[in-house]
Amino acid sequence: MSDIVENTEERMKKTIAALSEAFAGIRTGRASVTLFEKLKIDMYGAKTPLNQAAAVSAPEARLVVIQPWDKALITEIEKAVRSELSLNPSNDGKVIRIAIPPLTGERRKELEKQARSLAEQSKVALRNIRRDGNEDIKKQLKDDKISKDDTAKTEDNLQKLTNLYTAKIDKLMEIKAKEILEV
Repeated sequence: MSDIVENTEERMKKTIAALSEAFAGIRTGRASVTLFEKLKIDMYGAKTPLNQAAAVSAPEARLVVIQPWDKALITEIEKAVRSELSLNPSNDGKVIRIAIPPLTGERRKELEKQARSLAEQSKVALRNIRRDGNEDIKKQLKDDKISKDDTAKTEDNLQKLTNLYTAKIDKLMEIKAKEILEV
């Protein structure tokens, strides 16, 4: 019975982690190195994550600096940034600078809508995880492995977990919306 609750909570934690990762990929008005985490470049014939080929930093609110460890990779990095992120990098032969343009009001609303959609999908995932847990409980009750009292307590615990993680999603969404709409 407690293993059902633990399993359910573990799955809910993974849902929150996945949402946090998805939110990190949504651009806000500021420069952020998280935009570049999933970027892969062609390094000596193999697709390689950018962070394994260069140092990425955001020294200013609207500027990202990429310093490749091998200067020969500058053109590959610029090509990847242009095609994958639709940003316009410039280089001085040693480092690549990428000015992050400010978001328009319309684009901010689109990004907020996208974030809210991701948050809602995560809430649906939480409810599905709770449903799976409740089905496991009912199956154990049917097999006479747990009592009706334990069934009610466990279902109540699953609901409390669902409420807790739903509140976490709401908090993450509130923070992300604030970041997106911040001018």
